[in-house]
Amino acid sequence: MSAYIARRILLMFPTLLGILFVSFIVVQFAPGGPVERVIAQLSGADTGGTSRISGGGGDFGARGNQAVTPGNAVNSKYRGAQGLDPDFIKKLEVQFGFDKPAPERFALMVWNFSRFDFGKSYFRDVSVLQLIKEKLPVSMSLGIWMTLLTYLISIPLGIRKAVMDGSKFDTWTSAVIIVGFAIPGFLFAILLIILFAGGSFLNIFPLRGLTSDGWSQFPWYWKIIDYFWHITLPLIAMALGAFATMTLLTKNSFLDEIRKQYVMTARAKGCSERQVLYNHIFRNAMLIVIAGFPGAFIHAFFSGSLLIETIFSLDGLGLLGFESVLNRDYPVVFGTLFIFSLVGLVVNLISDLAYMWIDPRIDFEAREV
Repeated sequence: MSAYIARRILLMFPTLLGILFVSFIVVQFAPGGPVERVIAQLSGADTGGTSRISGGGGDFGARGNQAVTPGNAVNSKYRGAQGLDPDFIKKLEVQFGFDKPAPERFALMVWNFSRFDFGKSYFRDVSVLQLIKEKLPVSMSLGIWMTLLTYLISIPLGIRKAVMDGSKFDTWTSAVIIVGFAIPGFLFAILLIILFAGGSFLNIFPLRGLTSDGWSQFPWYWKIIDYFWHITLPLIAMALGAFATMTLLTKNSFLDEIRKQYVMTARAKGCSERQVLYNHIFRNAMLIVIAGFPGAFIHAFFSGSLLIETIFSLDGLGLLGFESVLNRDYPVVFGTLFIFSLVGLVVNLISDLAYMWIDPRIDFEAREV
């Protein structure tokens, strides 16, 4: 087992390097960039994501106003740079690190990331780690509650569907699950807003944030009520797809076990259906469900909340990543990508090891990575 873990850990390094390399190449060919963003702000043509960041551009606005000289037309590779002082453009390139060739920038990024030095945000003047620390509680809150809600509903429903396989209950619940799985979470979130958040019908739930104004002054019990009042619609929208997947996974796992020989032997010995289900089938059928818990949580924690956080204006990691991409805030983009990828690889390893811990019959030493 130690050799298998060592191989998996060693494979993480080239995997992370490959992810960073591909992402870096894509960024080189993507239109726009931080220099173009600052130029657009100075020319008043920026209508993108940077307009949402107060103080966007740091002190670039002040320096840019001083450097704008209409008589100095410059032949620049940046769109909208005509009329700006060439020295100012060069200062911007130095500020953002674009005065160096691409291979050197990539090598420097890899070296810094290997020491977990992700630098500062271009437009917020805050370190990437500090930004992640600030946004982490919102995404963690969504991830924890979504995972718990999904497991608490999906596992009992999946067991019930397996026991009643082929019945009317199984048929109509499968139809509902398939429809729910087919609906994208962000579209369902918009539908919930229209129906219950003052869109066109009812105005029951709030549209923004996880708490109301003055939340810190509320009594403790009202804080809890207010928190769940705000989180209801985002949770429902996020859990829709995961709920369908987990229910069908649980059902299929139990069906596979129900048809095995040891189940028929237990019934032949006179065990009741309840004893057969919970004393014999349950432990074996739940292996794949339990072992998949770390991966399900990480999926909800990092990737599943991106669009939902954006739609409901929840200031978490998903919204941070979305705004960083819009604003070409490359330190935040690459820093969060590196951290999320590293966490994902570690969690995948933990998920594989969980199979062995739950079922000692599984031997990873006997297979190749």
